[in-house]
Amino acid sequence: MSISRRTSLTVRSLGIASAAAALALGVAGTASACSIGDFKITGTITCDQQSGTGVLTVHDTDSTRPVTITVLNKGEKIAQQEFDKKTRGQDLTVTEVPWNAGAHYTVEATVPHFFQNKEVKGGVDVPNTSCAAPTTAPPTTPPASPTPSDTPTTPAQPTDSPTTSAPAGAPSDTPSATPSTSGAAQVADTSSPSTSPSGNLAETGGSSSTPVIAGVAAALVVVGGGAVFFLRRRTPATRH
Repeated sequence: MSISRRTSLTVRSLGIASAAAALALGVAGTASACSIGDFKITGTITCDQQSGTGVLTVHDTDSTRPVTITVLNKGEKIAQQEFDKKTRGQDLTVTEVPWNAGAHYTVEATVPHFFQNKEVKGGVDVPNTSCAAPTTAPPTTPPASPTPSDTPTTPAQPTDSPTTSAPAGAPSDTPSATPSTSGAAQVADTSSPSTSPSGNLAETGGSSSTPVIAGVAAALVVVGGGAVFFLRRRTPATRH
């Protein structure tokens, strides 16, 4: 059975229309699947006080991966972070963004095979506040305790003073340098007493009155001897 020319033209027209519709749907589906309109900045940039930098969050409606988010300040790239398939369905969090109080940042997204460096609508404004990392005061070091010296300190030796002669008759306070080796007490030799510079007898217990006493004793001896001699001569004369 032959097909009429009219029928053939109708079928061909329907095929072409179906192909065109399929192509249009495919392009529309691809465009709706991943476009820059799927990206939106969530909230504002926040401060991470531990690092002193900012944190930026971008929401992706389509969750197409991989995707790269770039942050620019006056056209200069200041931060960039790439997200792979493991982050599918999650928001895109860019960390360690330099904090410039009051600045306006531009945010761009790149999706391979779809678009490159497309600007996310609106950008983000940095709050006009400080985001400095907290400073920790150094611990106070207690004063070091004095370390005892290992070497004993030698006491100062007394300076040699001139020897002062002790008064006559006073016992000496200075002990003898050489201890006695025998049990018997040493007897001082008084046979040749030495005379001290002051005229007194040294180390004998004598005094300046000794010559007077000796003279009186000698006189008494002479007187006594004379009396004995006189009495002995007188006795024989009286007997006769």
